[in-house]
Amino acid sequence: MSDIPAIETFAGVDPWAEAIAARLSESLSTALGDKGAALFAGPGGSTPAPIYRRLAATDLDWSRVAVTLVDERYVPETSQESNARLIRDVLLQDKAAAARFIPLYTPEVTVDRAAMVAAKALADAGGRFDAVLLGMGEDGHICSMFPESPTLKTLLTPTLKPTVLGVPHGRDGMAPTIERLSINLPYLMSAGRVILSLKGAAKRRVFEEQAKGDPKVQPIAALIAAGVPLEVLWTEEG
Repeated sequence: MSDIPAIETFAGVDPWAEAIAARLSESLSTALGDKGAALFAGPGGSTPAPIYRRLAATDLDWSRVAVTLVDERYVPETSQESNARLIRDVLLQDKAAAARFIPLYTPEVTVDRAAMVAAKALADAGGRFDAVLLGMGEDGHICSMFPESPTLKTLLTPTLKPTVLGVPHGRDGMAPTIERLSINLPYLMSAGRVILSLKGAAKRRVFEEQAKGDPKVQPIAALIAAGVPLEVLWTEEG
């Protein structure tokens, strides 16, 4: 089993966001130099917004960068619940407006069908992320890998191919409340760099507890056990 990564601590949101954006842009720049293209995946939600604003202002050849999501709700971009909406409104601005966006959501008949379409689109874009930004919920979920979800064990199976899976409603009031699409653990295992961005004392406690958990059912433990190239950057300032 891999060692639990050290938690890098930052005094506030500004230096935290600056450091994360710098590392992501460094990895994307390296990929552009090495192979002439780069693929980035990140989350929705409010946490990454200051990171995305800084990343969008970075000098990269964004026309050769493809941007996608680590997970998405099964809703169109017109919905307030859409992660794609946040990516377009915050990251795909400024210099990053030239990047190509690969949505996970498409208006298919079922969420599983949409997942198949998304999996093919990501495979066609190179099938390997050069840089990934992750967030974590206070229940320990990353991407759409939720506790007690019937798809959780499949999403966390390290021996599968990188893919996108549909995630059903949670049972008995459990999360998620909306069907979702999520990349799986093997996508993170094959990535060039994976940064977990954490804010607030509660998230730090959850990370430290989950890191020692069962990799079959706890996503943070699964990342560590699978040797994902994980960097954990935290600020107490929520």
